[in-house]
Amino acid sequence: MGKIIAIVNQKGGVGKTTTTINLASAFAMMKRKVMLIDLDPQGNASVGSGIYKEDFISATQHVLLNEITIADAVVQSPGAYHILPTNHELIVAEVQLMQMSQREYRLKQALSSVTDQYDYVLIDCPPSLNILTVNALVAANSVLIPVQCEYYALEGLKGLLNTIKQIQTTINPSLHIEGLLRTMYDGRNRLALDVSSQLIQHFPGRVYRTVIPRNVRLAEAPSHGLPILQYDEKSQGAVAYLTLAGEMLQRVDESKKAVVP
Repeated sequence: MGKIIAIVNQKGGVGKTTTTINLASAFAMMKRKVMLIDLDPQGNASVGSGIYKEDFISATQHVLLNEITIADAVVQSPGAYHILPTNHELIVAEVQLMQMSQREYRLKQALSSVTDQYDYVLIDCPPSLNILTVNALVAANSVLIPVQCEYYALEGLKGLLNTIKQIQTTINPSLHIEGLLRTMYDGRNRLALDVSSQLIQHFPGRVYRTVIPRNVRLAEAPSHGLPILQYDEKSQGAVAYLTLAGEMLQRVDESKKAVVP
């Protein structure tokens, strides 16, 4: 069965969608079968994956409302991964979900029929702790948290960690933190170094060794509808996301070895 990872941070502009797109592309390049779920009404993960609203009829909102199955709604992206796209109409679906029973389980139920077809399912969540994000946390095995190393980084994590704890306690006890990823990182910046050190201190063993640098090519790629590995595979951003995917796969291998008697 595939691993479902929610990429979450209620703070916007921290590289959440960039991470979802490029991690999906990196896993696909490593011959893993990947599905990306765009759960943000802005639809940036869809556009950044080269999928525009005229390219699809069914979308995330139709799946959440049980109007169609995920298998019938996913499309192929230029990054060699499948994507369940979305657009602004997801906002309407969010309002409708609030009136429904079992609303927190809609994504989990929809994924149950396809999870075993993928190695990884990556969920790009909206920059808020709403019913869509809760659906992602209920469906997910783990949470990957992109963090920009700036003044309010640790303060902003408190609300998210409290939400994760509540989900663990009430609905999804197996949910855990996959890791914290330092994004838009500039090692020449003293503040970035200080915040990075605090993250490692507060979350020992959970902060990835890999850091995602500030990179112009990485910022340009979404406007071309391409992951960085298709846009400029030799850029620092491309190398960083390949390294991250490799580190995550290595952690999986190490955890398997650890349970072998």
